[in-house]
Amino acid sequence: MRRTDHIHNKMKRHIFVVTVFVMVLVVMSISGVLAASLPKVVIVTTGGTLATKFDPKAGGLVPAVSGVDLVASVPGLKDIADVEVVDFSNIPGDYYTPQKWFELSQKVNEILARADVSGVIITQGLDAMEETAYFLDLTSMTDKPIVCTGGKRDASQWDTDGPRNILNSVRVAIAKEAIGQGVMVVLNSQINAAREVTDTSKERFETFKSGQAGFLGYVDDDRILFIRKSLRRQTLPITGPPPPVDIVAMYGGADGKFIDKAIDSGTQAIVVVGNGIGNVNVEMYEAIKRARDKGIPVVISSWVPDGRVRPKYAWKGGSQTLAQLGAVYANDLSPKKARILLMIAMGTTKDSKGLQDIFNK
Repeated sequence: MRRTDHIHNKMKRHIFVVTVFVMVLVVMSISGVLAASLPKVVIVTTGGTLATKFDPKAGGLVPAVSGVDLVASVPGLKDIADVEVVDFSNIPGDYYTPQKWFELSQKVNEILARADVSGVIITQGLDAMEETAYFLDLTSMTDKPIVCTGGKRDASQWDTDGPRNILNSVRVAIAKEAIGQGVMVVLNSQINAAREVTDTSKERFETFKSGQAGFLGYVDDDRILFIRKSLRRQTLPITGPPPPVDIVAMYGGADGKFIDKAIDSGTQAIVVVGNGIGNVNVEMYEAIKRARDKGIPVVISSWVPDGRVRPKYAWKGGSQTLAQLGAVYANDLSPKKARILLMIAMGTTKDSKGLQDIFNK
């Protein structure tokens, strides 16, 4: 009996081990099928407030959260998408340069070239987001959704908004309606187009808006709702880091010295922030003329956020006289976005007419 009991117990143990093994295989198989059935989204983390924590020694916020940990903090994310994380950088948005934008664009295009990827999310500091989003919009040759997001509150706060913004961004990226929308900025449950969006508040959650153009749509709890489509998107070829382009502002008493300084420092082009519809004073007019005489492209933008700059006033320094110098008008782009388009467009042409054709689109 003892020998028989021993044999029975041994058989039971074997059966138990085999049963557990089979169950593990089944669970792994089911998990694999579920993962394979979910859309693939790649989250490219670059840093920003949502990846910072308060450091008592430093007396303020410092980069402290890795991309993997940041994504792991988002409840429910794995239930809606098969997420892959790319730790691209962990630096403030203010540290981003045209070189970094170019590298990020190359990485995003490389990821979206993969057949298994449905969309890409970029997390970044809000200070640079409207520039980063527009750069990517101009240089990403795909209809797959690209979403930029971030947070107003750091990761050490109990009500940090980063996780919610990431979850909403992934929901947008996997929505069929998001295909062909260009690069979008998703924050505070609102969807904006990269070309029109701008940061409007230093502290408030209701910060990224699109002026008179309005939001592309909203992220509700039960659905993604698109209410319009941006018709102004354009893409341009880019093969290397953009050339140096400076922004010089018009203000009361401006004497043009900063335009001359930009010329002397080797700038390849200049964006001038004019008044109103694109006007400057006589001293700025003369400095712009000196730049044009040297063949340096000059694009005229404005301090005023809404509307277009265009030829109108014929006094010296008025927008009509700047056109006669061969200056290019930035249409309705902000100075920062005019600079980005100018940097990229110069890879195609440096001719005033050619540049104006690009800005008119």
